[in-house]
Amino acid sequence: MGALTPLALSAGETWKAALAGRSGIATIQSFDASDLEVQFGGEVRGFDPIQSLGRREARRTDRFVQFALAATSEALRDAGLGDEDVDADRTGVICGTGIGGFETFCDQHGTYLSRGPSRISPLFIPMMIPTMAAAQVAIRYGLRGPNMTIVTACASSAHAVGDAFRRIQHGEADVMLAGGAEATILPLCYAGFISMKALSTRNDDPKRASRPFDRDRDGFVMAEGAGMLVLEERDHAIARDARLYAEVVGYGTTADAYHVVEPSPDGAGAARAMQAALADAELSPERVDYINAHATGTPKGDLGEARAIRRVFGAHADRLAISSTKSMTGHLLGAAGAIETIFTALALHVGMLPPTINLESPDPEIDLDCVPNEARHRAVEVALTNSFGFGGQNVTLVLQHQDSGAPVS
Repeated sequence: MGALTPLALSAGETWKAALAGRSGIATIQSFDASDLEVQFGGEVRGFDPIQSLGRREARRTDRFVQFALAATSEALRDAGLGDEDVDADRTGVICGTGIGGFETFCDQHGTYLSRGPSRISPLFIPMMIPTMAAAQVAIRYGLRGPNMTIVTACASSAHAVGDAFRRIQHGEADVMLAGGAEATILPLCYAGFISMKALSTRNDDPKRASRPFDRDRDGFVMAEGAGMLVLEERDHAIARDARLYAEVVGYGTTADAYHVVEPSPDGAGAARAMQAALADAELSPERVDYINAHATGTPKGDLGEARAIRRVFGAHADRLAISSTKSMTGHLLGAAGAIETIFTALALHVGMLPPTINLESPDPEIDLDCVPNEARHRAVEVALTNSFGFGGQNVTLVLQHQDSGAPVS
């Protein structure tokens, strides 16, 4: 696994920061946000694309692609995968993004308006289009297996992980790189979400602005970054003595078919995604110990997910531990699902649950154990991670401790 987040520039350091309950949210530094109603977010700070990719490649790639390439490099190192370990024809890439090369789009639009069409870069389209994260990863490492881009809003990278799982499960690949990247800390993107009234407006206290499940939540906090995972067929991984963090054993995806941005109030679509994923894993709801929730800190979204959990788990919901790591990272949009899959895998691997910070006044309508404010020691055998996107696109992944007899993927 590899990651760049507002908490740190690696998956391991991001995990340590999450267990410490640290917030990665602060006043925006990358541009002057003083004329915006919302002036804070989760920026990836200290990342030098030239150092990571080289000067030429950094000039020819959008920031979201730079994030994806850096996270992939870390993931491959972590997996110990070299050229001798993989068949390039059976190794693929699926990368999710909600928006893609928006920075390039904004820059080139400004050039068009100020200098005319003849000054548009020939790299404009190849840098902007969402397909370029998966394409550039494949090109860099010569990976000729299944390759695609998933664009399902905030469910994008969870769909990417789930579809990569399916490619391995169906025998189309031995190894898949899967995840997502997003780089939307930009004035125009902020203006759009502000106009929708989707963002928290706590400019006076950014670190406490992301408040999933809290009675006083007032919207999500925009963030950027990337998460990439190496998924590998079990026997293939064991044959090379790979370290196994967890096994993906179930994948469910549904649609609310309700509204372009609001979730179904009763959580029916989210509930069906969880049920489908558990059925795919051939596991009963009572086997689940932990859920990494989608919960972004919006009033309707968090309540709808809580109702969905009650619908699926019934009385067992009282025994579940549930946390929203977006309370620390903010909402990475199309990259969120991959980052949260990493958190979920590590929770299984080390028996520690990351907290939901800023949970100071629990919403009385959300009567669940949301791991408030401090990480918790707990052995976990089975965990879910939920990701829900605009348009009512729902994904649930089921992960299982790698020593607990999970089905072979």
